[in-house]
Amino acid sequence: MIDPATYDFYQSQAPHFSLSSAINHSRHLDGFLDRLNEGARVLELGCGAGRDAARIVERGFDLDATDGIPAMVAKAQERHDIKVRLMRFDELDADAQYDAVWAHACLLHCPRGELPDVLASIFRALKPEGWHYASFKLGSGEGRDLLGRLHNFPDADWVRDTYKDAGFALRDEEIFAGKGSDGTQRDWIAVTVQRP
Repeated sequence: MIDPATYDFYQSQAPHFSLSSAINHSRHLDGFLDRLNEGARVLELGCGAGRDAARIVERGFDLDATDGIPAMVAKAQERHDIKVRLMRFDELDADAQYDAVWAHACLLHCPRGELPDVLASIFRALKPEGWHYASFKLGSGEGRDLLGRLHNFPDADWVRDTYKDAGFALRDEEIFAGKGSDGTQRDWIAVTVQRP
């Protein structure tokens, strides 16, 4: 389930959030897509205002864009004229349907206790040798940012271990400095993993 305060933030702030978000797609996206075969089927979790979804479509991939917030679904469709369906992380129920799962800056809102089940669902949803990307704000324990949104704030080892326990093989990682929507500067981790 989505944390109520986090849900309310995105539902009420979708118009402002979609306008204030960076216009360019995520900096890791093209490198991730370069790993895929032409026309690969890509699931995007937490597509938000749709900037990455638009790039995935532009690159010629078969996209299934999703978000758990109705207002964000509407904004992504309105802003980029792409099809987006309403789906929470815990509602993912697919079996070997996707070549890749893209989850930029969204699984960081998943409570720590629920993330292993979500990763198991992502693992099942991927075809063998399928790829998955996610990014997290690093920290020392679950908490809220200055906007009241829930974050799991893991340390890097916890991220690595949780993905390993879910059956994934780590293929690439980057720890980098970034500023969140609340203006707080902190380290992030981006991981690219593969289903064996």
